[in-house]
Formats: sequence, structure tokens, C-alpha cells
Amino acid sequence: MTKQELCNLAIKSMENAYAPYSGYKVGAALLTKTGKVFTGCNIENASYTPTVCAERTAIFKAVSEGERNFTMIAVAGGKNGYISGEFPPCGVCRQVLSEFCDGNFTVLAVNGENSYKEYKLSDLLPCSFNSDNLK
Repeated sequence: MTKQELCNLAIKSMENAYAPYSGYKVGAALLTKTGKVFTGCNIENASYTPTVCAERTAIFKAVSEGERNFTMIAVAGGKNGYISGEFPPCGVCRQVLSEFCDGNFTVLAVNGENSYKEYKLSDLLPCSFNSDNLK
């Protein structure tokens, strides 16, 4: 799976987003070390707090299917389903990613149909809270 193919899956996943309140549709595609891909979209709620981001949807789907080792995630988003710049993971999603991924985990922030910016999780979350803090 190439990085661009993963980005294309994230873009495609935007179509399934349920975003009647913000209008911002976000899609994510998570690649496992075994080569499986789990996609996700954002799912909004009228009371806002229960809203779930695309990245967490993909991660939770993967974990619920027994996957725990990930190599890369692509995230695409924009108003009314049109990509409008980068949509990097929010703070909560970064923290969830840090539960399963090390700092070298790759995050692809799609910023156009054939364009993305690449980050390492450690760049997006330089001082994560993790299991080491609980020892």
C-alpha cells in the first residue's frame, strides 16, 4: 500500500461521515503492520460531546478486530466533503494513537486530491501521557 493509496482511502471515507452540525466531513485510513486497512469517518451528535473523530473510529474498529500494531494513518477532511487544507488529528486522537503507536508512527495529513504532508506522531504530540507515566 502506497502512501497515496492510503490517502485516497481516507478521502473516500469522507463520504460516510455523519456531520449534520458542523458540515465538516473527515475520513481516515489506518494501515496495520500486517497490511490490513481500517477506515473511519467522523460521526457527530447533537449534544457534541459524544461526537467521534474519523481517526478514533478507524483505530477502534481495528482494535475491536484484534489489531494492535499500526504503521501509518491518513486523514482527509473539509467543509461539505471538499478537502480544504490539512486536517491533522485532534489532541484526543493523538493521545489515542500514542496508546498503540510509538513516536515514529506516520501521520499523513491530506491537503489536496494528490497531495499530503507527512508527520511523525512525536512531532504532533511531543510530550504524550502513556503507560510509563503510570508506573
